[in-house]
Amino acid sequence: MKSLLRNATTLTPNTKLIAAKLLLPLTNPTLTKPFSQSTTIPTKQDRVRDHGFDNYMEVEKKIRKVVKFHSLILSQPQHTIPISLLDTLARRLGLGFKQHEPGAFLLKFPHVFEVYEHPVQRILYCRLTRKALDQIRGEQEAVLSQIPDAVTRLRKLVMMSNTGRIRLEHVRIARTEFGLPEDFEYSVILKHPEFFRLVDGEETRDKYIEIVDREESLSHCAIERVRELEYRTKGIDAEDVRFSFLVNFPPGFKISKYFRIAVWKWQRLPYWSPYEDISNYDLRSLEAQKRLEKRAVACIHELLSLTVEKKITLERIAHFRNVMCLPKRLKEFLLQHQGIFYISTRGNYGKLHTVFLREAYKRGELVEPNEVYLARRRLAELVLMSPRKAKVDGELVRYRNGFDDDDDEDDSE
Repeated sequence: MKSLLRNATTLTPNTKLIAAKLLLPLTNPTLTKPFSQSTTIPTKQDRVRDHGFDNYMEVEKKIRKVVKFHSLILSQPQHTIPISLLDTLARRLGLGFKQHEPGAFLLKFPHVFEVYEHPVQRILYCRLTRKALDQIRGEQEAVLSQIPDAVTRLRKLVMMSNTGRIRLEHVRIARTEFGLPEDFEYSVILKHPEFFRLVDGEETRDKYIEIVDREESLSHCAIERVRELEYRTKGIDAEDVRFSFLVNFPPGFKISKYFRIAVWKWQRLPYWSPYEDISNYDLRSLEAQKRLEKRAVACIHELLSLTVEKKITLERIAHFRNVMCLPKRLKEFLLQHQGIFYISTRGNYGKLHTVFLREAYKRGELVEPNEVYLARRRLAELVLMSPRKAKVDGELVRYRNGFDDDDDEDDSE
């Protein structure tokens, strides 16, 4: 370059002009154009904690253990269990308790478990309180009352499959999340042959739920109703809301100018519906891959919308990965969209990842609660209720019983 500048006087005018254009960025650094920042959503992002959802899962951790003891007590004769057998049965079920910890755990929740002395054997037994039994009965009634809705949810779930069928075992594992009864194979599937049929696998012994007829009226996603509401209430431009999702980033999430532009571009990107058959589409182009990635977001959004609590573990989403064309690295994929989903590692010592639909929650509660959700939250209320209140309630009961006994004695006189 120096020799070219040194010999510039011997060059022709045209050559001098070309050399000046080539050397201008080097000779005048103030006019150099900086490298542009990327306006695409980064594939790797750190998870930003949302303490509202994490606190929700801390309560859920207690509820899961309580429910396991529920099942253990109800499986015993007379629905009671000796305290002396708790250690053995807890280890057998893999509840993760050390010696004498199960008994101490039960004493923390006097509104759920009642410890009493057997009148004949003179040993301590444990049973469920009347409030806990009422809660279990209420949840069972709520599940049975919404079987028609459960049928619709299962139909939509199977319709999202690219083969029109889903493994029965995968649905059975996620039965609680979708609000299905324990006997759903009979009460939901076999009882509605106009919608479902059970078929055996061609190469395995697994059973599959197969859809009988695809009803177009069920092909509307939950996000479409949200978009229509946003368009009508907030007056957002139709082109901006047509393919968009509600985005609400957790507190502390850093949003740069270029990231904001990337989200804006992604929101306007068209994509195929989760209920649309894409088996015959050419997916090799870059544009098709972008649409396919956004379709995966829509599939997970719709899957969460079909659950009764708008949450499900990441491991259970993975069961539907192949039939819904979801990416392999689900956790990294969901972390790209922390404004739509939240992944909590709380609730099971970091072994499970629970995925929440952010737009469905506000201040720790569902925006649109249903009967099953409300019945399950009653158990959370019993778990969180102060042990002191249980002691006061017991003293009031004894006081009333004594008062009634005095009235009986006065009547007898």
